[in-house]
Order: sequence, then structure tokens, then C-alpha cells
Amino acid sequence: MYIEIILSLIIGYLLGSVPFALVVGRLFFKTDVRKHGSKNLGGCNTGRVLGKKAGLMVMALDLLKATLAIYLASHFDNRDVTMILAGLAAAIGHCYPLFAGFKGGKAVAALYGFLFGMGLFTECSLWVFFLPLIVFLVVLYLSKIVSLSSIFGALSSTIYLVASTDSQLLWSVSVILTLIVIVRHKANIERMIRKEEHKISWM
Repeated sequence: MYIEIILSLIIGYLLGSVPFALVVGRLFFKTDVRKHGSKNLGGCNTGRVLGKKAGLMVMALDLLKATLAIYLASHFDNRDVTMILAGLAAAIGHCYPLFAGFKGGKAVAALYGFLFGMGLFTECSLWVFFLPLIVFLVVLYLSKIVSLSSIFGALSSTIYLVASTDSQLLWSVSVILTLIVIVRHKANIERMIRKEEHKISWM
């Protein structure tokens, strides 16, 4: 039992630590995104610096890190506890990556990867992924602010899980991930309060 959990935690963290924003930027654009824009290793900053296609590629890859961690954990041990902790480890690796000086993204893509994995490999409905995604898109359409949409999407995921599951571990991890998203957006929240936060122009 404990060996499977420890192995899943290690693999989850290492997968989460792969800095795809750095990989895509250096491999295809000869650019280190940490030196441009918000200097954040995430899909949003990648898109701002390198273009929409690069940003979407990084978002998708970052999302899949957590989903893959959950999938692999399901092969070691098909209990929900192992898969949930593997997904959490991947999200932590994404924020504090071993392979990028422990300075990573803001956990948004990792959160959605976690939710997608929960919908695919546990008894959770895929609504656990699609509902927060819909909330994200609606808030983004209305506000044009990615950070605000990310926070609302994260909050909606926790509300959904608290209301729909009896798994205390699952919704506790959801609360942790939501708090990480909020804390990682501290500077964005301060800019929103000052009405200085960047707004997208493509929606």
C-alpha cells in the first residue's frame, strides 16, 4: 500500500516538474519565457510571449502531466487515494519544478489535469472537469481577465466536489489546489484591485 503511494507521489512530482513552457520556448523559439512577460512558466505567459499556438500547446501539455500521473498511479494501485495523491504531487511539481529551479506555473493547468484525471479514472463524473472549464470560459468572456477566470474556475471545482462527493480526501485536495491557485495569483489579484490587470483582446 505505502510503496504504491510513495511511488505514485514521486512519479507525479517528477512529471509535474517537466517545464513545458521552457521546453517549447527553447526548442521551437530559442526563447526562455522566464525572461519575458510575467516571467511565469505557464501557458498564459507562453502565449503572450510566443503566440497563441505555443501557449495552447503548453497549456495542453501541462494539463496532461497531472492526468498522466493519475493514469500511471491507477496501474500501480487502483484505489482513489493513490490516484488523488499522484495528481496533487503533479500539481505541486508544476508549481515548484525540480527541473526549473522550483519556480514554475500557477497550478491552473495542473488543476484541470487533476480534474480531468478524476473524471476519467475514478467514479467522479467528467462534469468535475467540464463544469469548472465552463465557468472559466464564461468569466473569461465577461471579464477578459485570465487570472480572474482561473480563480473562479478553481473555486467552482471545489464547490462542485464538496457538493457531489463523499470523499473527504478528494475535496480536501481540491481545496488545497484551489488555495494554491489563489496564492499563486496574489500579484494578479493586487493588480485587479488597482484595475491594472492585463485583459485579453482575442475574445
